Amino acid sequence: MDALKLIAADSVKKEVPSFEVGDTVRVSVNIREGDRERIQMFEGTVIAKKSSGVAETFTVRRVAYGVGVERVFPLHCPNVKDVKVIRRGKVRRAKLYYLRDRVGKAAKVKEKIVKA
Repeated sequence: MDALKLIAADSVKKEVPSFEVGDTVRVSVNIREGDRERIQMFEGTVIAKKSSGVAETFTVRRVAYGVGVERVFPLHCPNVKDVKVIRRGKVRRAKLYYLRDRVGKAAKVKEKIVKA
């Protein structure tokens, strides 16, 4: 078991972006199409974070053309190039699955006001 932890420790990214559930983030993902590569952006609200270590994932939700789209990203995956926090959200839950049932303004997360 210790050998697995050592291998996992090498795979973990050193610079992990600090974001929480409720934050709006822009994720840069490396997409392979045949022999070409490009970077695709996915912007939305973080509705869940799971586990820790190498297997850590986060779920991002956005509404595109009236349809809710959710995508699960492994945090330490080499295809996830960058995660930028657009705005901080003020939430009181660890999982925001209730946003799936909300429509319009009710599906928004309030912005956290940072005191200087």
